[in-house]
Amino acid sequence: MAKYNSFEEMEVYQKALEFGVKVYKLTLTNEKIAKDYGLKDQLQRAALSISNNIAEGFERETKKELIRFLYISKGSAGECRNMFNFLQLLEYINNENFYEHRNDVLEISKQLGNYIKYLKNLEKQNKINQKNQKD
Repeated sequence: MAKYNSFEEMEVYQKALEFGVKVYKLTLTNEKIAKDYGLKDQLQRAALSISNNIAEGFERETKKELIRFLYISKGSAGECRNMFNFLQLLEYINNENFYEHRNDVLEISKQLGNYIKYLKNLEKQNKINQKNQKD
């Protein structure tokens, strides 16, 4: 899709996958999170959803579907950010863990936004080119 042959080539996918693994490890090693089953499950699902939706959107093989799933992925990144805010307020994580994970997910969200803009601009350019070819 666009400039990639597979979603695994995408830097944002790779970062999202690494973030998901990092979150899973945190939820398994942090005693407070590990014991709070609902919170742990929700955080794990949101973190995994970021890379899952990038992959699913890419495999749909249309720009429109990819953009749709990138927005869903971006939403999951926002959900993770919110959950880390919540974890910090509950004092389940220290400031170092909070800022580390928050910065990771902010970077992923920024990359997703930039890729969405890139794809939308490609779509716009394709429409202009098609119109010019008809004229």
